Amino acid sequence: MPGPKLDDLALLKLVFAAGVIGAGGAGFPTHKKLAAGAKLLVVNAAECEPLLASDRYIMREFPAEIVAGAQSVAQALGIPRVVIGTKKKYSREIAALRAAIAEAGAAIEIFGVESFYPAGDEQTLIYEITGQSVPPGGIPLQIGIIVINATTALNIQRGIQGVPVTRRFVTVTGAVAEPVIVDAPVGTTVEDLIKAAGGTPLPRYAIVRGGPMMGKQFQMEAAATMGYGKADGGLIVLPADHRLIQFCSKPIDQIIAQTRSICIQCAMCTEMCPRYLIGHQMRPNRVMRSVGTNTHPTELLDALLCCECGICELYACPMGLSPRRMNVYVKGMLRAEGAKITDQTIHLEQSESRPYRRIAQSRLIERLGLGDYPTQLDNCRSFEPQKVIIGLRQGVGKPSSPRVAVGDSVHVGDVIAGVDFSEAGALIHASIDGLVSEVTADQIKIERK
Repeated sequence: MPGPKLDDLALLKLVFAAGVIGAGGAGFPTHKKLAAGAKLLVVNAAECEPLLASDRYIMREFPAEIVAGAQSVAQALGIPRVVIGTKKKYSREIAALRAAIAEAGAAIEIFGVESFYPAGDEQTLIYEITGQSVPPGGIPLQIGIIVINATTALNIQRGIQGVPVTRRFVTVTGAVAEPVIVDAPVGTTVEDLIKAAGGTPLPRYAIVRGGPMMGKQFQMEAAATMGYGKADGGLIVLPADHRLIQFCSKPIDQIIAQTRSICIQCAMCTEMCPRYLIGHQMRPNRVMRSVGTNTHPTELLDALLCCECGICELYACPMGLSPRRMNVYVKGMLRAEGAKITDQTIHLEQSESRPYRRIAQSRLIERLGLGDYPTQLDNCRSFEPQKVIIGLRQGVGKPSSPRVAVGDSVHVGDVIAGVDFSEAGALIHASIDGLVSEVTADQIKIERK
């Protein structure tokens, strides 16, 4: 149930004090994202990436808190309309949410989308619900919309009740003995998360931190020292020689050479680009052509619009090239030169073919070679590690500054690092009771006594 009614500043201070950041992947500081004056609050419950199931679990198990969190935000910020956007096929989750909405007497809608990738992309979901496009290079607030993830709504409600973000539900799947949702302290290592899923039979494996399309990939040697953060919802263990791992590990010089010699300018990367299909002038084929002709990057502002969803290289390209990596490469050059998007024209004619170019999750999973792994997980397992390694950069924004030293005794919920309320960053809290054993510029390690 929602707590006492809050004004906008009181809400933002509670959200900040709880260390809430976007839980959907990017990790933007939530107290900086929420703003009065919006017309629509969208709760993103569409679980974008294949194989991940953490949001589905919290929709089933904590629907009342999700609803209460959304209500609290809408009331404090004066937002007249709230919509939970999820996939139509999530029948159990929708039923749980509807029951919670009825129990709370909340004026909250549920909007169902088809099961395609990337349905959970913020701008794609907005287009599905409203038919509007966020201006190229812009943010949803420009058209009066705020989007928060379902887990973020849960964390907001807990923050209002004085409970900081110290734990995270993580989907641990792939080549593990028991694919499962793990309820673990922030900073739990990959090694311990794999242990919570029964271990892996693989002598050599690779780690996907996040989902298979947009997640970052690491070798198994990182498992003991990589702590999971507040925005990390997925861990996929794959054989070291899996084709997805091999494809994404190509060095940049090889990718550039292949782009110059093999790209046939079929434009399939553009025709299937989610940003292009909502009217943005995001044309990866132009970026690919530019690499071959050494065009100056300031003529390639398209790359700044790339959301790095991976469709262009992991699904669309018939030549097996890497338009995403090229976009990221060019984007880096553009940002180094201070380039920005200036033309925010929306080309609605590009969206006419959109209904025919949406990629079913099931087809994408098979294309990625992940068909042997479960797409739905019902079980959740709580795990209590002996140590945590908590990163000082949780999501985007300013890294947090340590507020503890080696040897300090800490308890769950103690602030161990932070920023000022005025800054785009987040407070970080101890996630286990113990002693601080390491403090660096990048992380804090806590070990149980």
